[in-house]
Amino acid sequence: MDLSLDPGVLATLVVAEWLYLRALAILRRRGVAVGLGQKVAWHAGLGLWVLGLVSPVDALGDDLLTAHMAQHLLIADLGAPLLLVGARNPVLMFLAPRPALVWLARRDRLRRAFRALRQPLVAVFVYVLVLYSWHFGFAFEAAVRNPALHALQHASFVGAGVLVWWSAIDPKRRHVAGELWKIPYLLGARMAGMFLGMAFVLIRVPIYTSVYGTGERALGLGAVHDQQLAGALMVLLDLAIMAFALCFFFLRSARDADRAEQGERTATVS
Repeated sequence: MDLSLDPGVLATLVVAEWLYLRALAILRRRGVAVGLGQKVAWHAGLGLWVLGLVSPVDALGDDLLTAHMAQHLLIADLGAPLLLVGARNPVLMFLAPRPALVWLARRDRLRRAFRALRQPLVAVFVYVLVLYSWHFGFAFEAAVRNPALHALQHASFVGAGVLVWWSAIDPKRRHVAGELWKIPYLLGARMAGMFLGMAFVLIRVPIYTSVYGTGERALGLGAVHDQQLAGALMVLLDLAIMAFALCFFFLRSARDADRAEQGERTATVS
């Protein structure tokens, strides 16, 4: 299959990478080091965007629900949090050009709105609302047919994903804090999304038939098999993210507690 070479997508990817490399160069001149893991996270996230938006996955999404769903998982569920990890401080403060930062600094209402939206309970509500709204038949099928709506769908999925992950990753800090409240928070968010994937698995009649049809689809998949496979991808990814969140934040919390205890001991001895 051919690559998808949409000029808008390619420009977005190139600009994002240029801004990141520019921020790294500024920090390097100032003698500020950026960890290898942080840089790997950014480029892994951008690589997933390339895979989802430029590779044949994009074109196949017009004929196969599984491919369309895989595209969303690549750019929003996996790519967005990785990019957020890669962009955390000190990179975050230099990622946007100075004129853009000045403009944002003067937009009090915009900053207040973002602070409100990224609050954990609000972020989960927005995430669920966006996720389920786009999967209603009329909305999903319209996005498949209309490139502009499809781009809006992608942007809203990424934006909702960033809102959910913002509190957990806290990119304004240099290190991700191991606070245990993040475990039920992320588990709850992923569980809400997993129910949608389970619905795709359990439905026994074809859906989105006006764009994907009712007969055999690409790669020899039947209509029901296609949507069940799409739902299985969602469920498996949600389970993987929940397992990762449980292990990561539990271990990070234990490490932070050990460091704090060691610091107290050192202060006592001194």
